[in-house]
Parts: sequence; C-alpha cells; structure tokens
Amino acid sequence: MSGPTDRPFYAGLMFDIAKLKVAEGAKFKLRSIDPQETIGWDGDREEAQAQTRELNGRLEELQELLYAEGVHRVLFVLQAMDAGGKDGTIRHVLEGVNPAGVKVASFKKPSSAELAHDYLWRVHAQVPGNGEVVVFNRSHYEDVLVVRVMDLVAKDVWKRRYHHIRCFERLLVDEGTTIVKVMLHISKDEQRERLQDRLDRPDKNWKFDPRDLLAREKWDAYMDAFEDAIAETSTAHAPWYVVPANRKWYRNLAISEILVQTLEGLDMSYPPAPPDIRSMVIPD
Repeated sequence: MSGPTDRPFYAGLMFDIAKLKVAEGAKFKLRSIDPQETIGWDGDREEAQAQTRELNGRLEELQELLYAEGVHRVLFVLQAMDAGGKDGTIRHVLEGVNPAGVKVASFKKPSSAELAHDYLWRVHAQVPGNGEVVVFNRSHYEDVLVVRVMDLVAKDVWKRRYHHIRCFERLLVDEGTTIVKVMLHISKDEQRERLQDRLDRPDKNWKFDPRDLLAREKWDAYMDAFEDAIAETSTAHAPWYVVPANRKWYRNLAISEILVQTLEGLDMSYPPAPPDIRSMVIPD
C-alpha cells in the first residue's frame, strides 16, 4: 500500500492555484476579479466535486503525517465578508481530518481583557504549535478591516498596522510556521441571496445578525479595505489567495487544492520506527 509521500504532487492536475495568488508588491485590484469565475479550473462542476473528494482524502493523509512528524506548523487564515462562506469552507474542506491536530480559532468582538492588551495579543496565543493546523475564522486582519471601515481607530493607527502584521507573520514564518491566507470573494448580489436565505429558512435563522446589514451598507468601503490589506501584506512567505466564492463547489475545490499543495510542499515524512520493530510480536 502506498503511503502519503508516494502519491503524486497535485500541481500537475487541472487546477493552477498560482492564478489565485497575489504577488508581493503587485498592483492588486480586487474589483477586477469576478466572484463568479472559476479561475484556474477548466472542468465542470461534477469533475470539480470528484476532485474535491479525492483531495479531501489526501488532506486527511497529509494532516495525519504533519501531526505524526511533529515538526511543521500551518496557519490557515480565512477572511470574507458576512455570509462569504467561511464556516462552509471549514466544514467541507476539513471534513474527516483528525481533530487532535486541527483547531479553529474565531476572532469576534474583543473582550475587555483583550482590549487591555495590544491587538495582536489574543492572536498570538492561538497560532499553531508543532504538528498542528490552526484555522483562523476571521483573524488579525479585522484590525485593518472592520476597525477601519467603522472608524474604531484613527487612520494613522490602522495604517501602521500593515507593518506590524508583516513583521508578525515574518516572525511566525522564521520560527517554523507555514502561513496561507485566503479571502473568499463573493459579490454583493450573492451576499444578499445568502442573507435572505438565513431569514427565509427557520433552520438558518440563528445565523442571521442584524449587524450584518450595517456592514452591507458599507460594502464599497470594505472592498477598499480588503484591497489595501491584501496588497500591503501579501508576501512571498505569507501569500494571499483571492478565491472567487459565489460558486461553493469551486470554492471548496480551490481551498482544497491550496491546502493540499501547501502541505505537499513541506516534504514531510513519518518519524523512524523503533529499532527491531519488525521482529516484535504482541503477546497474548
């Protein structure tokens, strides 16, 4: 039976994730990306769903290998507008992975204790340790997104945070963390449909927050904030990927490809077995 390192690298398949990556120093324009597109994918929906299932199985293998080796750390940052699909992405892409080695950290409105510290204090406490994958469902980027759009801090405060964030992520990478950052890019019309669905379906009413409508009124300001944050902080060592996310099946495929190709690139291997293990027999 083949092991995880015997499987082919996925970069040679039909999906080219490089087309989703924002190059460091690039003149990035978020509005030039159509949220309905299937960038890098030439197949249809059925082919995408079949490949996603295969990738999910591969991701389970790679995550187990990461956990067993206990050397690498992976931070997966996930940002989007409200109803952008963060929870759905986590549920579909990470289905089946070992929860012992994967954690999800959500960053909501800061508590009084968190506000008494610098804005990265609560974030640093959640970064992965050896052998772990940590998913940030929202992240430190809220401190250059919502705080900017809602005028929670002065402009000179949030502008200098781009430098802070670049240095923070450089620190994590230098200390052994692999960082992948993804923005799920949906259209304003798609958001309206998803929010309306939360109102229309009783089983989804709990997901509706009236405050989402206030953020929706500031859609253009959020697009500007996302564009600047991504352009300012996409680096070779901590790149941003912008995934058109109107089509959930494409979103799931794209995220699965990004994670699998990232983990494949770590060139992991299982720890060596104890000596003479092949001659050992478990006693009755």
